[in-house]
Amino acid sequence: MSPTTRRILFWSLPAAALLFGLAVAFRPQAVPVDLAPVERAPMRVTIDEKAETRVKDSFVVSAPIPGRVLRATLEAGDAVIAGETIVASIEPTDPALLDPRAQAEADAALEAARSALALAEAEVEQADAELDFATSELARMRALLERGATSEQAVDQAERAFRTRRAARLTAEAALDVRRHEFDVARARLITAVDTRGLASPCACADLTAPITGRVLKLFQESEAPVQSGTPLLEIGNPAELEIVAELLSEDAVRVAPGQRVIVDRWGGEGTLEGRVRRVEPYGFTKVSALGIEEQRVNVVIDLTGPPERHAALGHGFRVQVRIVVWETDSALQAPLTALFRQGEDWALFAEADGRARLRSVAVGERNGLTAELRAGVTAGERVVLHPSDRIEEGTRIRARDGT
Repeated sequence: MSPTTRRILFWSLPAAALLFGLAVAFRPQAVPVDLAPVERAPMRVTIDEKAETRVKDSFVVSAPIPGRVLRATLEAGDAVIAGETIVASIEPTDPALLDPRAQAEADAALEAARSALALAEAEVEQADAELDFATSELARMRALLERGATSEQAVDQAERAFRTRRAARLTAEAALDVRRHEFDVARARLITAVDTRGLASPCACADLTAPITGRVLKLFQESEAPVQSGTPLLEIGNPAELEIVAELLSEDAVRVAPGQRVIVDRWGGEGTLEGRVRRVEPYGFTKVSALGIEEQRVNVVIDLTGPPERHAALGHGFRVQVRIVVWETDSALQAPLTALFRQGEDWALFAEADGRARLRSVAVGERNGLTAELRAGVTAGERVVLHPSDRIEEGTRIRARDGT
């Protein structure tokens, strides 16, 4: 063997080992990923929203007249009977306070009324005197007529004068009554709140009775206070007849229809409650969210369908969580939503096959917050990559992280 051949053999072994080490060192490593199986299982699509309970038929009792409502004798939760239980009493308000000018005007009006009353009394005395004279004159003329000392015409004139004076006397008495009442009115204008509080006679109060049989839900006015006509005083309803109102976004409300099943949870009791959509109100309204965004909301009214004793602890205005079921099935091929991504106009995912990522285009059906229904592209039992990163492409070597 020549020296050249020996040198080649000597250096070829280290060179081969070096090349092998470089190949191993720079060989692409498998990307660690999270994997989840594609499986058939029951699936449900719901619209979740916070909601509030309310009594189906509640009545707000308002003040029919202005006045001062007396302190409430009822408390929230008290039972009332329609047409029998007095729920509120309203008495007249105290007279307004007079400023110095109004006080002076009232005093002057009282003195004017007193003077007018004295004048009317004097006019009555004058009418009495003239009526007495006419009465005696009529009697004298009749006596003269019987003796033939006067004519019938003179008697007629005396009788007419008598009737005129008698009518004047009645007119003066009526005018005196008017002046007395005017004097009472002027004096009443000077009555103060202190004077009314000191009156011993009870006032005529307007008593309001319960419009329905039920319970007091809320007291708007507990203490004695002046109220105007139409002021709400209390709310009455039957807590046993509850419904739920959910404010849905308008784009969610169009997917809801009467009769759909509702699951009520996070209501404070054990388990969940069952309900049905009764009505989707046709009128939307604007509401500002906690983030300051204007949203169009629609009220959806839900009836509780379970036994009344299950939700007996609920009352008017309680907070609950509702899940309106818009679609459900007992068997759907599904995968986590986090495995899906857009590829142009289609949905796609990476499935694991022989340690490599394989790109699959899939047909997506219904979706909820966690999973999506897959109608084509994969089969049950395959595993898909969750949260695929930009390091994963078609054919990329992958390995499951521990626990997946």
